[in-house]
Amino acid sequence: MSGPLILSVESSCDETGIALVEGGRRIHANIVASQTALHAASGGIVPEVAARAHLRWIVPVLDETLAVGGVTVRDVDAIAVTYGPGLAGSLLVGINFAKTLAFVHDKPLVGVNHLEGHLYAAWLLDPGEAERAEPVFPLVALIVSGGHTFLVEMTDHLTYRLLGQTVDDAAGEAFDKVGRLMGLGYPGGPAIQRASKGATRRDAVFPRAWLGDSFDFSFSGLKSAARRRVDEARAAAGLAADDPDARLPESTTSELAWGFQESVVDVLASKTIRAAEDLDARSIVLGGGVAANSALRDRLAGEAKARRIPLIVPRPGLCTDNGAMIGAAGARRFAAGERAGLDLDARPSLPLARREAVA
Repeated sequence: MSGPLILSVESSCDETGIALVEGGRRIHANIVASQTALHAASGGIVPEVAARAHLRWIVPVLDETLAVGGVTVRDVDAIAVTYGPGLAGSLLVGINFAKTLAFVHDKPLVGVNHLEGHLYAAWLLDPGEAERAEPVFPLVALIVSGGHTFLVEMTDHLTYRLLGQTVDDAAGEAFDKVGRLMGLGYPGGPAIQRASKGATRRDAVFPRAWLGDSFDFSFSGLKSAARRRVDEARAAAGLAADDPDARLPESTTSELAWGFQESVVDVLASKTIRAAEDLDARSIVLGGGVAANSALRDRLAGEAKARRIPLIVPRPGLCTDNGAMIGAAGARRFAAGERAGLDLDARPSLPLARREAVA
């Protein structure tokens, strides 16, 4: 494989990621410093704490990335960095770091949309991984994370049409909040997935917000329903409402976790498959942190296989925030001739695509 070697920086939320990616596909190094344990006590990300942690870890992460890749900054062809969407303070740490590297080493700078990075993770190859076919256009991509849930159609590289998005909460946020309600801790997604595997009866039914024939999503009502179900279960178990330390029986928690997860997965998978059928998609891409959920991956895989539509899902470590995905997207932007100036600034609410009427 040949192509530009991109040094890429990701700091949009609570992961400090720097990677070396060749030709938009081959990973040479991909180092991530996670802040999950740091934010666990507060049950969610504290923006100021996240920004300070990026400042603490960004230089050591760069040093390790270059050591693993066996190169120096002088050897790379360009530097790519996430400039939105995300937390303003976190974004600014990565942007200013990348701008400094670009200025000092006289390298081109490329700004990358974080959401585009999640999509392009589907193109990545790990070190030593055999070559495989790239996703085929037109494709439908479902991006699901703590802050974003949306469906896009992609007819060519860097070409997007928004099909649907969450009208309230993202799926990942719903997992986190319901995980706390169930006493499972933070992050809620992996905790709910683990708990759900212990369910034996599997008859807990949670509501689905289908929103008619649209491809939009809504999880606010599901969160409210989960709160009611947890409160009812606590009352039935004789647990005091004002005693948060009193835990539900493990079997009850597992049943509730399974029912909640099944509701989220059902809506996400059903709308994605319907979009793929309606648009005659030749591939389906799944990305974002919630794409690491095994129930969602398995459900989409089965539905896609039944319709003979290839499903491309990065391994779990490439679904969560990382620098390699920014390198994959950055290489496409670089090849298209895009360059960012040293006035590049954070755009916390940067969209990937805007909605158009579906023919």
